[in-house]
Amino acid sequence: MSGGTGPGRTAGEPTPWAAGIAVAAFVTALTTAAIYSFGTALAQVHWTLAVAVNVIAVAGVTPTAWRWRETPVTRWVLAGLGAGVLVGWLILLLSAIAH
Repeated sequence: MSGGTGPGRTAGEPTPWAAGIAVAAFVTALTTAAIYSFGTALAQVHWTLAVAVNVIAVAGVTPTAWRWRETPVTRWVLAGLGAGVLVGWLILLLSAIAH
């Protein structure tokens, strides 16, 4: 990923690490907040509903995200989304265990 070619890239073009990591961190924070808030609200109805909706949503988005993973700007957003989902699920799991 350090300057290779792909869709929308030319040979020798540097990877914008600083901007990309900033975008990924911002998207991670937003996604984590959304996953946690939505999961908590669904868990108040029933915990299996929260698990089922989260798993179905991620399973539905995964094929599209996989196709977009090499697009220059989108790959940073997708990295943030993936990290945010994992962090959100971890926080939901830890909060469920604590209660």
